[in-house]
Amino acid sequence: MRIIWSLVNALKVPITPAIWERFVLMMRELASSEVGGKAKLLFALLILFLFAINGLNVLNSYVNRDFMTAIEHQNMQGFVYYALLFIFVMGVSTLVAVIYRYTEETLGLLWRKWLTERAIERYLGERIYFQLHSKGQLPNPDQRISEDIRALTATTLSFTLMFLNASFTVVAFSGVLWTISPLLFVVAVAYSILGSLLTIYLGKPLVKLNYDQLDKEANFRSRLVHVRENAESVALLRREERLKVRLRYRLDQLTSNFKRIIEVNRNLGFFTTGYNYLIQIIPALFVAPLFIKGHAEFGVITQSAVAFGHLLGAFSLIVTQFQSISTYTAVIARLNALRDAMTQDRPDHAPKLELCEGCGSVAYEKLTLYTPREGRVLIKDLSLSIPTGVCLLVRATSEAAEKALFRATADLWQHGEGHILHPGHDAIFFLPERPYVPPGTLREILLRPAQERWLPDWQILASLKLLNLEQALAKAGGLDTEHNWSDLLSLSEQQRLSFGRMLLAAPQFVFLDHPSRSLSECPLGELLNLLRQQGITYLTLGDLADEPRFYDRLLEISADGTWRVRPPTSDEVGAPKQ
Repeated sequence: MRIIWSLVNALKVPITPAIWERFVLMMRELASSEVGGKAKLLFALLILFLFAINGLNVLNSYVNRDFMTAIEHQNMQGFVYYALLFIFVMGVSTLVAVIYRYTEETLGLLWRKWLTERAIERYLGERIYFQLHSKGQLPNPDQRISEDIRALTATTLSFTLMFLNASFTVVAFSGVLWTISPLLFVVAVAYSILGSLLTIYLGKPLVKLNYDQLDKEANFRSRLVHVRENAESVALLRREERLKVRLRYRLDQLTSNFKRIIEVNRNLGFFTTGYNYLIQIIPALFVAPLFIKGHAEFGVITQSAVAFGHLLGAFSLIVTQFQSISTYTAVIARLNALRDAMTQDRPDHAPKLELCEGCGSVAYEKLTLYTPREGRVLIKDLSLSIPTGVCLLVRATSEAAEKALFRATADLWQHGEGHILHPGHDAIFFLPERPYVPPGTLREILLRPAQERWLPDWQILASLKLLNLEQALAKAGGLDTEHNWSDLLSLSEQQRLSFGRMLLAAPQFVFLDHPSRSLSECPLGELLNLLRQQGITYLTLGDLADEPRFYDRLLEISADGTWRVRPPTSDEVGAPKQ
């Protein structure tokens, strides 16, 4: 690993000593985790197998030497004996190599699962996924969690074992090569050092190119996913041509960067291929004269070739693995950027959310909210208490102010100051403008995890009947059949299904984000009255077309952030509440 670290510094990759310390800390945490015992056992087995493989390689070099010498001396008995011994050694080597590979992949999978679970826990904890999405500073966090962690675990393990094996090989074959020819040993060391330096010089651009390529691949794939997830809308609006332009642009970026990678690999390949070809002839150039002069047996030539190849392979890991190392360093840098993004502290100047169980109100104390980039005031010094039973309609000159208030109450807005108090996350429910109905069963969609164990079916069915969703239930084929609901149900049905989830959760308060925009088939007033009947206080982000008669108070927010609260006038009410 230190060889990689030195290479990283030489290539000026954006990896700092702090990243190396985090990497070591991660390894310690793995060792002390619930899977640490199994991981340490598997790693110990790998070390044992490495010793066995290197011992068998040394033994095989001597068996091969004597085998070739028996051929030279036309010794049939020796030929048969060493041929059988060679087959036996190769059989044992094959068995050890296969079990070694199986153990390595098992340990890699164990490590990947453990690390991915930790990443998912952090990514979904404290709504980090939303913060990354809203800031837009870190591209493709999903790919970093799935693909980059896979590459990190598999490649780290592979490189670690590779360098350990190289160390064992140097110890095992240095003596063999030195006894054959001290000069050949010195040539092997010098040749590998020169090759490594030239490889670093020729392949230096690969690290940055591989880093960029990972993002460009993910960007292209995300556009394809967008087409699949919005297939109906794309087809109805005939947006294919514009999407083709965008996909071609992403493809051009991807291929242009990859073409540069190919060009660098071509230049690097000229050197590394010639470097590897020369390995085959160098031992013979030094040992063949010894055989010709009668100072060495014929088998020594083949033994020197085997020993030289193993020793040079150990010394030349940078040459042979440079492309993998360049990709690996890019993966480390990307995962570190993900970790930094997921561990950023909450800004000092951010609205403070306080939970007051049993307080029976949602309250704002001197709440001021700003736009994220320009710092423009959206809401200024809002001080307002909304008790249970008082339904509120929010109207703003700027929809951004409404959205900011909605998200701040949900603890999703970090640009502002002041205090927000509400009776707890279980007592307040947020219904976004676009309904969220993920794939799954109706039971999973309608109930919170804790409710699935005790809420009876008749209560679920009654809520669906109240919302006129019997037809949706029939299309679903019952409560426990999985579907992709965005394809099966209309937007209005999806929104009413979200209302059903809200009714079954039975919160004290519910925030509605422009519900009238997706409820054209079902009068919004009926649903709001249903909430009143269930004793649920609703606060709605509304449009000018929303009827104030379903509300007790109106909160009006001006363009400069000033606000006022008033009851609906008789002209606005027009008709009594139902």
